[in-house]
Amino acid sequence: MLQSTKTMRGMVVSSHHLAAEAGLGVLREGGNAIEAMIAAAAAISVVYPHMNGLGGDGFWLISEPGRRPPRAINAVGAAAGAADAAFFRGQGADVIPSRGPLAANTAAGTISGWQDALEISAEWGGKLPLSRLLEDAAYHAGAGFPVTESQNRHTTEKLDELKDVPGWADVFLDGGTPWPVGSLFKQPALADTLERMAKAGLDDFYRGELARRLGADLERAGSPVRAEDLARQRAVSGEPLSVKLGAGKVYNVTPPSQGLASLIILGLFDRLGWCTEADGFAHVHGVVEASKRAVLVRNAHVTDPAHMAVQPEDFLTDAALDEMAGGIDAKTALPWPVPSAPGDTVWLGAIDGKGRVVSFIHSIYWEFGSGVVLRDTGVQWQNRGSSFSLEEGDLNPISPGRLPFHTNNPAMAILDDGRVMAYGTMGGEGQPQTQAALFTRYVHFAMGLQRAITAPRWVLARTWGAERTDLRVESRMPADVVEALRAAGHDVTVVGPFEDAMGHAGAAVLHASGVMEGATDPRCDGAVAAF
Repeated sequence: MLQSTKTMRGMVVSSHHLAAEAGLGVLREGGNAIEAMIAAAAAISVVYPHMNGLGGDGFWLISEPGRRPPRAINAVGAAAGAADAAFFRGQGADVIPSRGPLAANTAAGTISGWQDALEISAEWGGKLPLSRLLEDAAYHAGAGFPVTESQNRHTTEKLDELKDVPGWADVFLDGGTPWPVGSLFKQPALADTLERMAKAGLDDFYRGELARRLGADLERAGSPVRAEDLARQRAVSGEPLSVKLGAGKVYNVTPPSQGLASLIILGLFDRLGWCTEADGFAHVHGVVEASKRAVLVRNAHVTDPAHMAVQPEDFLTDAALDEMAGGIDAKTALPWPVPSAPGDTVWLGAIDGKGRVVSFIHSIYWEFGSGVVLRDTGVQWQNRGSSFSLEEGDLNPISPGRLPFHTNNPAMAILDDGRVMAYGTMGGEGQPQTQAALFTRYVHFAMGLQRAITAPRWVLARTWGAERTDLRVESRMPADVVEALRAAGHDVTVVGPFEDAMGHAGAAVLHASGVMEGATDPRCDGAVAAF
């Protein structure tokens, strides 16, 4: 995959082709970018169930001609009213579990984000009924779809830790074994839930009969989340964070997301004049070293914004970025013992014929989230609350109503030459690094959009099952670059040629001419659907 897809009328980019087609169908019928995105997001919740679902959280950036900055929506579920340290210790837990009912300890926010986005769509004159937007998702859930290699592989890898979680084996196993690649995978309870929302409206998920069913399902499974926690759920809309670069302005979402880290990396790289060649040592080293400084800020400060002692904008000023960039050595790596956490997510982008652009991401956190699949509703619940701590004085302590730290962060750039770029990736805490690789290749070094995604990538992260944090690079990386990184002090591990750990990136660009350009990641099952 080296050539970008280009068109003029409408485009949807997704990490699963059926979701891209669902969004494109809405655009063909006169729907706008938000309506297309909801159709795509609903569909991918069904057809990529190991990566995301209705029981997760979501974030939006929405651009429209003549309005700056883009609008942002943070749809994050808060910790349940019963979820405090005493509750978990009473359950015999010294730490918050990452799997099972106790990991399902926050409300699901993503559908509240759909609600806010549809209000903006109404301002644009959007008129497609909700039943049409959820049609493809409900069909794929009820009639089934072919199991991907990705779903089969992740099911196999996580079988031992998830097989005893309530509801998981009933859905994701066929007679005790993972559903084979290509077999028909059906989710009838989830189809019923989607059809109910199509008739009753999205608010039914939080404050209607569906909410009561979800609450009962969660209680039966052993989660602390109740219907009253869902009733309190609201998305937060407002302005995003931004940083001014030489090529234009880049936007990302506010805390509790790590969007701040993504912007710091780009702000620092923009100041490193010695990074002059795409994918050479200086480029990779520069992004990695910028990432380290961004992670230090993120780990020290980013949490529920109601509990932050600093303003995230303070780290994006020229003075703050100049100071951080001045500490980056062009030849030597900063020692790096900081661990990171895994995560699985999907990013989607959409452009409509009137120049409106959406960057959207949603997630259940780890692959399969908590693993809990609710019996009567078929909804798989996230484990985002496992990022909380039971330790008093921690940056992210669990308490009722508190928002968890989020790795998710959709990005958008409005460049001085008139391009609007929506981009993002899955990949947990590695998302900012993958975003930086894509952005710097495309914007700084004028690499083609699809080539920028397909080219070998890297991520500074903890290796699965290991205690150390290393710099993993794909085996397609030139040998001289790998050796130069090692010589500079990076702890380098060479991995396979196309690794999931590098993220599933995607991008959609609206050029000043009106041409739409899209690219998706060969590391996933994605597609660019356009007409």
